[in-house]
Amino acid sequence: MLLRRALAELLGTMLLVATVVGSGVMAERLAGGNVALALLANTAATAAALLALITMLAPVSGAHFNPVVSVVEALGGALPWRALPAYLSAQLIGGVAGTVLAHLMFELPPVSLSTHARAGPAQILSEVVATAGLLLVIAGVSRARPAAVAGCVAAWIAAAYWFTASTSFANPAVTIARALSDTFAGIRPLDVPGFLVGQAGGAVLAVLATRALWPRQEQA
Repeated sequence: MLLRRALAELLGTMLLVATVVGSGVMAERLAGGNVALALLANTAATAAALLALITMLAPVSGAHFNPVVSVVEALGGALPWRALPAYLSAQLIGGVAGTVLAHLMFELPPVSLSTHARAGPAQILSEVVATAGLLLVIAGVSRARPAAVAGCVAAWIAAAYWFTASTSFANPAVTIARALSDTFAGIRPLDVPGFLVGQAGGAVLAVLATRALWPRQEQA
């Protein structure tokens, strides 16, 4: 039932964003100004939540929690096009709800536009790499070892937090939601379009690479 699948996407995206934003707040408060330590804590919490949420909700909706994943799945035929609007709406609503939830847990205003600058070509290129890598991990691991997808996605995001200049948003719904949080995990609304462009570019590259690496005749 599509409603049940959309609810799973909303819940999963909400809890993922609540983890990203909430762990960022907690990390910044406890790290005593040590940004590396705060990022490490933020990374660990995000990766752990991804592993748990994908494992829990994949049987219900596929556990996308990410508009680019849903669009690519629709392009590949794994998600019916008629289901795509429900998935995208649920992810966007869930992302915003996750930010509000995290703020309320830490006694912050429900919404506060971020002032955290994340601009420039290096940031956009980082989002291209992070998003393309995420989609390729999903494509390759789901063919080779489907049961390992959750762990491999969590591992990729954890690694990309550290080797990309953008700290690997790789998700339009999460990017928009984080613009509503003036905390450690935030991004200025002004910088969101550049991140979305990078994520879209990464998705295009991933689709092309997937078709080259796993041709349809081999899939069959």
